[in-house]
Amino acid sequence: MSHHLNETSSRRETCSPEEWALRVDLAAAYRLVALFGWDDLVFTHISARLPDRHDEFLINPYGLMFDEITASSLVKVDMNGNKLEDSPFPVNPAGFTIHSAVHAARPDAQCVLHTHTLNGVAVSAQRGGVLPISQHSIFVLSSLGYHDYEGVALRDEEKPRLVADLGKNNYLMLRNHGLLTVGRSVAEAFQAMYFFEAVCNIQIRAQAGGGELIQVDPAIIATAQEQARQVTKGQGGSLSWPGLLRRLDRRLPGYEC
Repeated sequence: MSHHLNETSSRRETCSPEEWALRVDLAAAYRLVALFGWDDLVFTHISARLPDRHDEFLINPYGLMFDEITASSLVKVDMNGNKLEDSPFPVNPAGFTIHSAVHAARPDAQCVLHTHTLNGVAVSAQRGGVLPISQHSIFVLSSLGYHDYEGVALRDEEKPRLVADLGKNNYLMLRNHGLLTVGRSVAEAFQAMYFFEAVCNIQIRAQAGGGELIQVDPAIIATAQEQARQVTKGQGGSLSWPGLLRRLDRRLPGYEC
């Protein structure tokens, strides 16, 4: 595979305005994952379903670092991970095994985001999983599933179990592996991952302190989703997304090319 990024020409003139907007948001999400330090070289993935197309998706060009990804370099694939347009870059087969299963089972999941961060994997290896010990944790715990590790996700036979474990939740902890979020938009999936990652970071630090941990009352967790709607004024991830794009414009510009 070539190491030159300039092999990808702009796709802005060859796709619909809706697809271009999605490409820009997805490229921004990859850049933000790098900016927040959640990337794992080239080995995690974010996918987005194309507007009004239930069987076409955008995913990362395998081999590019996340801070190199642009709107034009994203690869369009079908449900089986086959490329639907010319691209000098391949697609990660393990990446789309997970993502295609979730997209197929959840029509509401326009975006699926997956990470392998140190603290995320650390908590995924703990039998107790996510503990109710922070304000951040109540939002995750109100919509969380767990999926046991079955090796690198290459086999289609794992898909039904993964989908069943996710259920209607928006957060999935992949045991011994990492974290996954889904959203009705790229912004929503990214904000969910921000909370998921924060929960794991807080938990590892709290446990490292060695003292007894205070747990949140389950009754509070039961109302967490309504509390989240109030805090975000009903806007969900779209409340913070414009500010995140401005941060990218200052620190990692060029994603919108």
